Amino acid sequence: MDIPLFRKIGEVADRMGLEAWLIGGYVRDLLLGRKSVDIDIMAVGNGIALAEGVSAALGNRSQVTVFRNFGTALVRYRHMDIEFVGARRESYRADSRKPLVEDGTLEDDQKRRDFTINAMAVSLNKADFGKLIDPFDGIGDLERQVIRTPLDPDITFSDDPLRMMRAIRFATQLGFTVDEGTLQAIARNRHRMEIVSGERVAEELHKIILAGKPSTGFLLLDDTGLLEMIFPELVRLKGVETVGGVGHKDNFYHTLKVLDQLAPHSDDLWLRWAALLHDIAKPATRKFVPGQGWTFHGHNVVGTRMIPGIFRRMKLPLNEKMKYVQKMVDLHMRPIVLAEEVVTDSAVRRLLFEAGDDIDDLMTLCEADITSKNISKVRKYYQNFQLVRQKLREIDEKDAIRNFQPPVTGEEIMATFALPPGKEVGLIKNAIKDAILDGEIGNNHEEAYALMLARGAELGLKPKREE
Repeated sequence: MDIPLFRKIGEVADRMGLEAWLIGGYVRDLLLGRKSVDIDIMAVGNGIALAEGVSAALGNRSQVTVFRNFGTALVRYRHMDIEFVGARRESYRADSRKPLVEDGTLEDDQKRRDFTINAMAVSLNKADFGKLIDPFDGIGDLERQVIRTPLDPDITFSDDPLRMMRAIRFATQLGFTVDEGTLQAIARNRHRMEIVSGERVAEELHKIILAGKPSTGFLLLDDTGLLEMIFPELVRLKGVETVGGVGHKDNFYHTLKVLDQLAPHSDDLWLRWAALLHDIAKPATRKFVPGQGWTFHGHNVVGTRMIPGIFRRMKLPLNEKMKYVQKMVDLHMRPIVLAEEVVTDSAVRRLLFEAGDDIDDLMTLCEADITSKNISKVRKYYQNFQLVRQKLREIDEKDAIRNFQPPVTGEEIMATFALPPGKEVGLIKNAIKDAILDGEIGNNHEEAYALMLARGAELGLKPKREE
């Protein structure tokens, strides 16, 4: 706890005749021993005025940003964000999660908080500095590791339905359980998620995805019926179909295990999204073939095509981040095939060419995709993946294929043969690319130029200098 900073805030509040309280997540994290740089200060009175007074007292080391429409202000000080708000009482309309706000007391403000562990307040005024006010036994819930609402959960969740996802998110991040009554209220009020914007849902979903064990959150979302509302494609992965005594694995639980296995190796949000979506098209591509069993041919390609629709509906970015996820989903089967078969230089070159700088991420995803219960099979796959990784390094160092650029450009082909852009240029470029990736020629201008002339001759083209 930054005692000098909080003393300073208390001094300013005393001069202004205000009560100042440290409240919410910072108090919770302080008691849990977790690091936190987001500080919430609640003033009984004018929170914006207190923020401006504190910023002035801290001098040029701080900046203040005022949000008058929301009655809040943000002071940036060193590495911390300090948000100031006046104590308030809230009421809600049925069609909106934006509250009607009135000035209130400390008690009013604590009652409006989402969970007991976020409703604790610590006084910053000199007279009782450090005094903890905990009206809903937040400390007890921290000790019991329980997420619970301060008031009736049906009212809490109906008023602001996003709190249902926040309950699950906090349980996932902290490794807590959700109180049974609170959990049942989420299931009863799940329809209220309809009034929550896609952006806010995605924000909470991202925090679940980035948790140490994301499956905890997704299982709770599924148990309460929220997952069907926000991510129906994932729910469709559930279930095992059997024909003639032959079944396939439950791809919902497989996907969650892949995400959990990836988590210790990468905190990249979009790689985790790729893990969540890598088998998303298996329901659409599932087919039983007698004598062969269940197949999911092309699920990587179909999944890649599904991603823009999912991202658009969930208000996720339709930019290079989405393209990265598509790339990972499209290629996720390729290293697995290499690990099952003899690793040829040609296959490795093509994988490097298509994955480029994302090859390490792809390998990490594919290793997380090994979820067999057969220990010896898992060990064999991991050993084979190490061989693939070694081959990737060797080929990359030798042939410089990663982010490959053809040694002979389309412009040079057109200039050599006096060609306009067209089919012949593409045929020659592809012939050079394939020859390099197959190891028939080196990745250098001399050999590529010679092949260009040879392919041009086969097409009946003559270099300008011979005309």
